[in-house]
Amino acid sequence: MIYNNVIAREVAEYLLDIKAVVLKPSEPFTWASGLKSPIYCDNRKTLSYPKVRHYIKMAFADTIDDEYKNCDVIAGVATAGIPHGALVADVLNKPFIYVRDKPKAHGLGNQIEGKLEPGQKVVLIEDLISTGGSSLKAVEALREAGAEVLALGAIFTYGFDKAVKAFEAANCHAFTLSDYPTLLQVAIRQDYVKKEEEKTLLEWYQNPDQWGSKQV
Repeated sequence: MIYNNVIAREVAEYLLDIKAVVLKPSEPFTWASGLKSPIYCDNRKTLSYPKVRHYIKMAFADTIDDEYKNCDVIAGVATAGIPHGALVADVLNKPFIYVRDKPKAHGLGNQIEGKLEPGQKVVLIEDLISTGGSSLKAVEALREAGAEVLALGAIFTYGFDKAVKAFEAANCHAFTLSDYPTLLQVAIRQDYVKKEEEKTLLEWYQNPDQWGSKQV
């Protein structure tokens, strides 16, 4: 999923520096799903730091310009992908749309907001890939509207095997600016976590569903 190793390291450093990603192997977080995790990622924080925001924006734009030159429209996954997608669309001078998780219950009942013509080629922007479920819902909505989804790009991914298989099953290419293995390498090198905590962090990555039960 990683497009460029240099970008992956730079983004990982930024995420750790501004605490968009926090690692606490000894004090696990509880995600909304109930999953226990030594990592918490909130990429919305990147929007508050102009230097970081600019780097992410340009990394997305350069990747799309290199790999998906025939892209017609940039789309954002609501809600966290909307600001990043809009920034990228502005750099590339492309139309921008966004995709809700479900159609509105009032008004026109839109799930896709903005102008999208059948047959247009779309690159979708997301802030984070966890299991891939919400991202692929947006991909499905675009396809049902007649769009061709060239790829989905995200700032960060945990790299779960479940997500990789879900994207493969949906025949959807995905790329990310950084990922968990890269972030872990950077975190150890720069003393965000201790070397002895590496084993715990790797164990979670290899089996996140079972890891929490071992910590109780």
